[in-house]
Amino acid sequence: QVQLVESGGGLVQAGGSLRLSCAASGRIFSINAMGWYRQAPGKQRELVATITSGGSTNYADSVKDRFSISRDNAKNTVYLQMNSLKPEDTAVYYCNTVASRGVGFPRALYWGQGTQVTVSS
Repeated sequence: QVQLVESGGGLVQAGGSLRLSCAASGRIFSINAMGWYRQAPGKQRELVATITSGGSTNYADSVKDRFSISRDNAKNTVYLQMNSLKPEDTAVYYCNTVASRGVGFPRALYWGQGTQVTVSS
């Protein structure tokens, strides 16, 4: 199995910054895209940002120019630098990845358990 563990969430005032990390571990043969999603209370889970194995990125319009996604392929880790945080960014943030456990194994989508980000006004 592939496990994803997020860290770096917390409480921050509006205008502040946080850096989330998500490390993949376990039986990993290859990792393709990695991404961050978030879910606020009473709302559906939504895309925040994704990054391919080659480094191409994609962002939700609501976080462009404030958030930055990056990855360290050697560490199987994806990061989300969040600047100029707003109260509406408050949510549980989840990372995911498409990975294969070995030759002959199909790629599968894996999710982390989530980390809470709370932005106070």
